[in-house]
Amino acid sequence: MSSTTTRGGRAAPEAVRRPWAAVLALAAATFAVVTTEMLPVGLLTSLAAGLDVSAGTAGLALTLPGLLAALAAPLLPVAVRRADRRTVLSALLLLLAAADLLSALAPHIAVLLLARAVVGVCIGGVWAVAAGLGARLVPGPAAGRATALVFSGIAVASVLGVPAGTYLGALAGWRWAFAALTALALAVAALLAVALPPLPAERPVRLGAFPELLRTPAVARGLTAIALLVTGHFAAYTYVRPVLERVPGTGPGLISVLLLGYGLAGIAGTFAGGALAARVPRRALPAIAAALGTVVALLVPAGGSLPASAALLTLWGLVYGGVSVTAQTWLSAAAPGAREAASALFAGVFNGAIAFGAFLGGRVADGAGATAVLVLGAVPALLAAVAAGYARGAAADAR
Repeated sequence: MSSTTTRGGRAAPEAVRRPWAAVLALAAATFAVVTTEMLPVGLLTSLAAGLDVSAGTAGLALTLPGLLAALAAPLLPVAVRRADRRTVLSALLLLLAAADLLSALAPHIAVLLLARAVVGVCIGGVWAVAAGLGARLVPGPAAGRATALVFSGIAVASVLGVPAGTYLGALAGWRWAFAALTALALAVAALLAVALPPLPAERPVRLGAFPELLRTPAVARGLTAIALLVTGHFAAYTYVRPVLERVPGTGPGLISVLLLGYGLAGIAGTFAGGALAARVPRRALPAIAAALGTVVALLVPAGGSLPASAALLTLWGLVYGGVSVTAQTWLSAAAPGAREAASALFAGVFNGAIAFGAFLGGRVADGAGATAVLVLGAVPALLAAVAAGYARGAAADAR
């Protein structure tokens, strides 16, 4: 690895000897943080029983990290300023390992939520820094594929991480699932330190950069659509296990298989969404939002049929798999001169929407029941389609 850099401090493209290995390391980091973030979805029932709380209260284990991630995402790039991004990401994964260990040992819901708050800081930091690095490590025509590979960690977490954690939780208890995540985070921290080249900040992020970006129409309207879409998704998906438990013929083993199918579809959706966004960025986001809202709404009448529910859950994974890479492509096109600041805003809005959606879903699940969260999830997603459709003219100008 050469130490050659550009005037702005950016590593020159020719200095990266193994760019795809570095991109894979970033994908491993996103896999680790998303698996840690989403594991309570698969463990919700046992987590609530083990800590003697309601399902809605246990859902705070997802809400709180999302809230802290939303706060950390825009602030961490400002705090680290010129620090090497390789060092920052490795440190965040070490902190994630400590938080996972505390989760595994938590004797009370309050201790678990403290650990999950630390997880939120790690999530926000990793996404703010890593989201835009694929295009930096692999510039040019392959940048879109590199970005999709970084974001594929989300879908692979659904395919491998959450189902494996759910299975381990059913086999040995939810605490062992969090203990396994401790080992995973330590391994990824070491991988990042070895595989990434030195990555000094391209341009130090100022707090003032965020209001400037929000005054850009394509950015502001795109973020509005993203907030609605992600809120709707997580209002429903956080409580997908209780929803599936009401479908005739399901059990713990079959639910894990259904979630595996969701995740496999999500991997395909990530790369399909990335390809679609590269070709028609102004149409991809509204199309994805409309499809997701429709699929979630259709799960309500399909609740009495296992085949219909399974097919719709798989389609849900396919559609949602394209959300993150499509949104990142939109924002990169809208703010090409402030990539890390745009990624930080994106991560903040995305994780804030996760927290808000999970919170709303929990209140509805505890009150009106699990099926009602599907209606709650479908409405914001359909509104997101309208918002993204209105915004696509601004995105086209930024293309």
